[in-house]
This record gives sequence, structure tokens and C-alpha cells, in this order.
Amino acid sequence: MHLIIHHWDTDGVTSAALLVRALNLEGFTNLTAPIGEFRFDERIWGAIEKAERLYVLDFNVPHEVERVKVPTLFIDHHTQPKINNPFVEQVNPSLDGEYYPSNSLVLSEHFGIWNAWSALGVVGDIGEKAFEIEAVDKLLRKANLSRAEALRLVELIDSNYIAMEREAVEEAVRVLLENDVRVLLENEPWVRKAEAIREAIESAVSSVEDRNGFAFVEFESPFNIISKVARKLVWESGYRGAVVLNKNFHGKAQVYFRVSREEAERIDMGEVIARLREVGTNTGGKREVLGCICERDKIGDVLTIINEYLR
Repeated sequence: MHLIIHHWDTDGVTSAALLVRALNLEGFTNLTAPIGEFRFDERIWGAIEKAERLYVLDFNVPHEVERVKVPTLFIDHHTQPKINNPFVEQVNPSLDGEYYPSNSLVLSEHFGIWNAWSALGVVGDIGEKAFEIEAVDKLLRKANLSRAEALRLVELIDSNYIAMEREAVEEAVRVLLENDVRVLLENEPWVRKAEAIREAIESAVSSVEDRNGFAFVEFESPFNIISKVARKLVWESGYRGAVVLNKNFHGKAQVYFRVSREEAERIDMGEVIARLREVGTNTGGKREVLGCICERDKIGDVLTIINEYLR
């Protein structure tokens, strides 16, 4: 069995679809982790035990992959250490100091496969800034997709993880593989979820507090919207960065810290991630962003560390 483990967002879903198409895989299983948690749970470890080949895509879990005992291809673009496990081939340009805005681009370049999915992964990770990349614009034009339609497709694909529907995230890979990309704009289950999520995001953004040019927002919601709120505040409202706190996300706390491209030159996000892990949180991220899930009694520790960088 070929087993694909991928991140739950658009970049992870499109990366999985690209891999299947690149390798012409027929008998494969694709899984995502518990949404919001950078770890392999029992369901994933059980599947790994049965796999003859493993692929980990756009999922920043080198600490987990160090433990696997099957041949593994690990493709990522997040900031991370070199993996020492001899079973693992690690493909990540960040190890050589190169910045790639999405995993879909890393995978497309690695296998030489380019289509609309390659572009959607970028749009999913960096929003409208993706349209400044010539290759993205070219791929969207070739697929007859406007910029607005690309953004809408990302919103629809992401609705599955934001609604915390793990199986729907996994099914989205097959939906991509089996349908023309334009058909997905009318996918009714995705459309319904996206509308409910949009309302929740607007409600959260309406309570923003300005702290020295950084946005701070806190709320409680069952939707996994922290990244969307942060992107809206930094990319659309122009804040230097955003700290978004969901105080009660299915019994735990979520913290998301995103900074502008300029602030990323000053703030060492890898250092922040390492410090947050030291206080017992589940944290991952890359050059401009980190996501953290922790017990609610850890909120104070997390915010104390992040606040040191808001100057």
C-alpha cells in the first residue's frame, strides 16, 4: 500500500493530488492528521505499519518521521531540521536557505508536473501575493481560472478542515482527482460550509485590538479559523503581524502568529517555534507564521513568549 499523509489545507490537498498524478498511483490511501495537531495519531501509525511506501507532504513533523521504519519520501517547505532517519528522503529547499511559498511548488518542481493544483497550493498559502508569481498566473490562465475563482476554490477546499471534518479533507484529494477544477466551484457541500465559516471570520475580525501595529484577536469558536483571521488582518488590513487566539477550540486553545514579509526579516520564527515547544505545546510553522495548539492553562505562557517579539 502507498500511504500519503498530508496537511489539511489547500496546499496539502493539492500536493497529495499532484503526487498521485505524478506517480500515477492507483492503489493509495491518503490520510491527514487530527486537524490542528502536528502529530501522527494511532490511526496514522496503524496505517504506517501496513504501508510499503510512505509519503509525507506539507506536514511539518520531522520529529514523527524520525520514527518511521518504511521507505519514506518527505516533501515540505516549512522551516525544519534535517531528518536523520535513513528510511527517509527529505526534499525541502528551506534546508539550503531557499524560500518556497508553497509545498505544491516544491513537489511540482521535484516531479516536473505543473497544473492548476500547483498554483492553488500557492494561493492557499500566501493569498493574493501568489498572483505576483509569474508561474502561478500562467498556470491559472491555462486552466481558464480567474484570480477571484482561484481564491474561491481555496476557500471551498479549506472549508473542510476549518469545519473540522477530517474525513472530508481526505476525500477532497479524490474530488480533485476525479473532477475538472472549474466544476469544484459548484461543489454544494463545500459552498454551504464556506458561507458559515465566512460569517464566523467576519465576527472575529470585528473585535481586533491594535498593539503597536500588531493585531490581537481573541474569541471562542468550533471552527478552525485562526489562520484565516490572521491572514485577513495582515494581508488585507495591513497590520505588521497578528496574534489570533481561540480560547476554547474543542476544549483546547489555539494560537496563530503571522507576520508581514517585512517583519519576517526581523523575527526569527524558527526560534519562536522552538521556544513554544519547550513549554509543552504542539507548534509548527515556517518563515512568516506559526500555529500552536495547547492546553488552555498554557495560554499565558504562549502569549508571554510571543509578546516579546511584538516591538
